[in-house]
Amino acid sequence: MNHPAKSQARSAARLAAVQALYQQHMEGTALARLLDEFHQHRLGRTIDDDDFDEAEYADADVLFFDDVVRGVAARRDEIDGVVAGKLAAGWSVTRLDKAMLQVLRAGTYELLARHDIPAAVVINEYVEVAKAFFDDGQAKFVNGILDAVAKDAR
Repeated sequence: MNHPAKSQARSAARLAAVQALYQQHMEGTALARLLDEFHQHRLGRTIDDDDFDEAEYADADVLFFDDVVRGVAARRDEIDGVVAGKLAAGWSVTRLDKAMLQVLRAGTYELLARHDIPAAVVINEYVEVAKAFFDDGQAKFVNGILDAVAKDAR
């Protein structure tokens, strides 16, 4: 896999991981079932829905996707503690938007566990993921939290 393709596949994996983590958070989907659903029906598949133009999920780095989803699931309490420590006084992870929480969890996991990926890359990637769900102000919030996490984790 060449570098740009690998980078795009990891970007797609990050977005899919946030979606999977959100689904798990909202529905309580068991981890094995969740991974199987994304492997079989989402990653690299065509979206055919009457409400949307036909589109395709981007090819994702499946092993990277699995690592992020499994890593967040395994270290959720630790990750939430790290994120909570970076929030303003009076805020807790339970007050965060549910999708925002998943973006921060995934980004924090990578900063804590994936030292093979530069912190600046991780932060930039999750700022871009945040832009898929939120406005620029909230993407800047992601940048600020993950930058503070990176300073302690790296």
